[in-house]
Amino acid sequence: MSQRWNHNIHYHPRILQAVPVGAKRALDIGCGEGMLTRELRAVVPEVTGIDLDTPSLELARGYGDDISYVYGDFLEYPLEPASYDVVASVATLHHVDARAGLLRMRSLLRPGGVLAVVGLARATLPRDLPRELAGVAANLGYRAVKGYWEHSAPIVWPPPVTYPDMQSLATELLPNATYHRHLLFRYTITWTQPQ
Repeated sequence: MSQRWNHNIHYHPRILQAVPVGAKRALDIGCGEGMLTRELRAVVPEVTGIDLDTPSLELARGYGDDISYVYGDFLEYPLEPASYDVVASVATLHHVDARAGLLRMRSLLRPGGVLAVVGLARATLPRDLPRELAGVAANLGYRAVKGYWEHSAPIVWPPPVTYPDMQSLATELLPNATYHRHLLFRYTITWTQPQ
């Protein structure tokens, strides 16, 4: 079976590269079928995935590994504050209030812990048209080579927050965060909780 590919999976390496040396606990928010969760487990001893989509969680649990999969809303579920070395999230923030989501993610990190987010935001047209067209062209090229895997989890479209709004929010809530807007309709935020 060939490797699955889509825009979210394309940016998983950004999350994995952000994992701090010696990380012991990781949380994957909006884990879905657990693809990133399992990748995290290859480098972090204790990993928890949390999601609200029961069918996706059942698929994740079907791998029979030692990952803890939790059904719940990460904004409300009683996760232990300041207890994770890595908090990762792919394509989840646009499902919730982005400010509340980032604040909650931040609160779950230990000092020195890393927040790594891959997210979707809304383009601002016509200003973003050249970038969007470049993304469409790149997408077609990748799909021709890699195919495209569509996940079964719920979809929210269009994203409620624009790219500039998301960047401003990250700057406000996560001082010294690294924000990048990427070609394939995604942004990344990486931030380290101060010691």
